[in-house]
Amino acid sequence: MPGIRKYRRDTTEVSCCLKYVIFGVNVLFWFLGLIVLAVGIWAWTEKDTFNNLSRLTNIALDPAFILICVGTITFIIGFTGCVGALRENTCLLACYAVFLALLLLAEMTAGILFFVFKDWIKQQATMGFQTFITHYREDPDQQNLIDWIQEDWLQCCGVEGPRDWDRNAYFNCSSGAVGSREACGVPFSCCKSKPQDIIRNKQCGYDVRKPTYQVSERVIHERGCMAAGEDWLQRHFVPVAAAVLGPLALKILGICFAQNLRADIFAQKAKWH
Repeated sequence: MPGIRKYRRDTTEVSCCLKYVIFGVNVLFWFLGLIVLAVGIWAWTEKDTFNNLSRLTNIALDPAFILICVGTITFIIGFTGCVGALRENTCLLACYAVFLALLLLAEMTAGILFFVFKDWIKQQATMGFQTFITHYREDPDQQNLIDWIQEDWLQCCGVEGPRDWDRNAYFNCSSGAVGSREACGVPFSCCKSKPQDIIRNKQCGYDVRKPTYQVSERVIHERGCMAAGEDWLQRHFVPVAAAVLGPLALKILGICFAQNLRADIFAQKAKWH
């Protein structure tokens, strides 16, 4: 019996706790990445994007494309961490640690650049939102995103104000000559919500930018989304900082756990030689 106990002690496997923590966490990320990827592909399929790629006027701003990219990256990282830990594969664990390190470096670099080139980033965000406005009726994903930002999140209208909707062909004041009922108006998401409204009035933004429209009758948000976004960020700085720093800390822990598990595997293999 003493010999058996000694034999078991010498051939003890790597830390089961560490192994299954990495496995369990990455199984969740694996399935999460798969779900996000599937949603992105489904969105492209619904828009018939695969059969008409020329419709992608600005692919980097397409929400479905962003979902596909995020889902793919999450799926790959979750796969390498999950299978690497379960099979005790040092190569996959090394890939997992490298992927996390690259993401960590990219996020830290992006955070530094955000503070260094804050004005340039604000300019790019303004241009991106203006592009969304221009193609508002052409892409349902971008349309839903803008409506959510203006109506539910920031309660705003346009980039700098309601006049920005003159960039859209449907809401441009000159569109009235070709029969657009939305000419000199704004989307319904610019309208101020009323507690007594049971059904959302989709025509509440019609004609609100016409010179004959009385200012006192305005029922839309006058503030632009850039100013509203800056105010929101200042009011919620602590939660936003926690949301940014939390994933960074998790990536650092993931790298440390993966490296410790690899060290245990190498030490275990060394006992057999």
